[in-house]
Amino acid sequence: MTYTGAVKPGGPADVRELEHLTITKVAVDEQMSNNCYLLRCKATGEQLLIDAAAEADVLLPLIGPSLATVVTTHQHWDHHRALADVVAATGATSVAGEPDAAAISEATGVPVARAVVQGDLVTVGECTLSVIALRGHTPGSIALLYDDSDSAGGRPHLWTGDSLFPGGVGNTQQDAGRFEELINDVEARIFQRLPDDTWFYPGHGDDSTLGEQRPHLAEWRERGW
Repeated sequence: MTYTGAVKPGGPADVRELEHLTITKVAVDEQMSNNCYLLRCKATGEQLLIDAAAEADVLLPLIGPSLATVVTTHQHWDHHRALADVVAATGATSVAGEPDAAAISEATGVPVARAVVQGDLVTVGECTLSVIALRGHTPGSIALLYDDSDSAGGRPHLWTGDSLFPGGVGNTQQDAGRFEELINDVEARIFQRLPDDTWFYPGHGDDSTLGEQRPHLAEWRERGW
């Protein structure tokens, strides 16, 4: 089956097979429709979960007996409601952006064992993810970049949390300073760095590519949020 990234709560997961990494996308919670992403290194079997957003009873059967790491993309409540249950069941290490780490720990009761900043690396088996800090939606929002462009037919893959969606950057509650910070980070650290075929996976809704969204950057900046 061809991966589309179109998932909905209560529906099946969608699976994408890269040369070295398997990506499983599932949506949870009918109200919020959060995306959760399970990454598995094909060489070692090690796994990493991006956002234990909700519904541990959905996530844990996908994960199976072993999970090394859970990365929380940002501190908002809807992205970590299942974190405590997932960590308790698997013993996974909790990772988050440094400015959001204390808030995540306070809300979930799960200590953030590793607080990361711009340029840090997170591994899943033999695969490496680069941390991109995207300030504005929250102070410590992060994206994760896996560069598969050296593989045959490969491309970069980017998990953006709630900082970048098809159609615009994340909500900054009409705060002009926060919006400027976010749009500047998204432009400089994502669009100026990565090619058009970069596939990105947001915290809610469908995926897209940077090439599809790049022509709209100026209108996003003009519109604000």
